[in-house]
Amino acid sequence: MTSILAKDKESEVIASFARQGLLRMIGAELTGLTPGRCTIAVPFSEEVGQQQGFFHGGIIGAIADTAGGYAALTLLPVGSEVLTLEFKINFLRPAAGDRLSAEGMVLRAGRSVCVTRVDIFAERDGQRALCAALQQSMMRAPDPSESLS
Repeated sequence: MTSILAKDKESEVIASFARQGLLRMIGAELTGLTPGRCTIAVPFSEEVGQQQGFFHGGIIGAIADTAGGYAALTLLPVGSEVLTLEFKINFLRPAAGDRLSAEGMVLRAGRSVCVTRVDIFAERDGQRALCAALQQSMMRAPDPSESLS
């Protein structure tokens, strides 16, 4: 993976990605990371599919949410974390393919909230088809030592 991020920020995002059990379980891979952008890919398997042989909508939503979150995190200071406030996803066509790729980009980065857009593609034999689009709001997470109540 090539990146123009500062090494400490790139290392932080890669380490955070590695700590996500769901992403390990589904075989997700961080395939692109630049300031304000993140791409995540998942190979097709029975574990991420639904009964008709397409990628499951929950998997599509999970990698899209994650790609948008890491896109936002790339613009925050080292040591920051993000949490999803909300997202809206539109499923545009069945996600049929050998691989799913979610490409997140920051639309607006504020001091405490970032808005991102994620395009999700199903890939087969080198061809890509846009199968879903997500827009989300991410908040900078509070310091863990602060109460969340």
